[in-house]
Amino acid sequence: MLSKKLTALLAERILVLDGAMGTMIQEHQFSEEDFRGTRFKDFPKLLKGNNDLLSLTQPQAILKIHRKYLEAGADIIETNTFSGTAIAMADYGMEHLVYELNYQSAQLARRAADEYNQKQPDKPRFVAGAIGPTNKTASMSPDVNDPAYRAVKFDELRTAYQLQVEALIDGGVDILLVETIFDTLNAKAALFAIAEVKEQRKLDIPVMVSGTITDASGRTLSGQTVEAFLISILHIPLLSVGFNCALGAEQLRPYVQRLSRATDLFISVYPNAGLPNPFGHYDQSPAQMQALLKEYLDENLVNIVGGCCGTSPEHIQLIAELVKNYQPRKAHTVHARI
Repeated sequence: MLSKKLTALLAERILVLDGAMGTMIQEHQFSEEDFRGTRFKDFPKLLKGNNDLLSLTQPQAILKIHRKYLEAGADIIETNTFSGTAIAMADYGMEHLVYELNYQSAQLARRAADEYNQKQPDKPRFVAGAIGPTNKTASMSPDVNDPAYRAVKFDELRTAYQLQVEALIDGGVDILLVETIFDTLNAKAALFAIAEVKEQRKLDIPVMVSGTITDASGRTLSGQTVEAFLISILHIPLLSVGFNCALGAEQLRPYVQRLSRATDLFISVYPNAGLPNPFGHYDQSPAQMQALLKEYLDENLVNIVGGCCGTSPEHIQLIAELVKNYQPRKAHTVHARI
């Protein structure tokens, strides 16, 4: 059973998650025509920026990115499906492609992981189905003049996530990763959808959850503290819980410390490469990020570590080299329980 295999592996060593897909896609400087490819040449809406679509129109580029992260030492690679729900795809009028986008993205990552599993059978590689937060929030109103208004309902989110989850599983992912959670109600809809699919299919696929702390207040965008966020999701059987995005490793560490003290779940962290500069770019070098993440390892805080916005295979390579010298966080190091 994969859950038991992963649990045993995480008890043995720290696993490395890959870096940013979007950052690597930006390096290609794809044009509108590149995003469209031949198939969507005459599509009525602009498609540039729909990174998930590249799994259909530029599959070799996505496959190459996966291979670069695996070559750098990643144990877990994420599918190119961060916006792979009908809710997010509505911006491009591509709701009808959700299943195909997720399935093909999963297949690309599966192909890359299997290649490296054959090359190095003693170092298993895993595919995590990336499930993003969507571009709408279920617990807050986007209209300051109408606080009761909601842009999306829980059941709409659940339905959208269910189709994504089914496609990711059919495509061959090993893990489901609900990530960059700014609104826990959205995440709970995703977790509910996952639970339904698991029950229907009699599956026991591992689930990772990763929230995001949006600023120095130490809260999610929907207002939850670290501990409140954790309490909100503990009713679901999880492989790991952690944080990613929004902040760099230096700013995120206090919140990972709190999370690590509050649960005996495996802990993940994949921060940005520092904070964005005025042009929206990330300037933190691989060596700088490695030095900051070393502090997490010195404190025995994490079991899974990788990179988010601004990170590259070079960042992941130094992270992979670093974790070889450390033991993973042990459950018995928990100092407090909720």
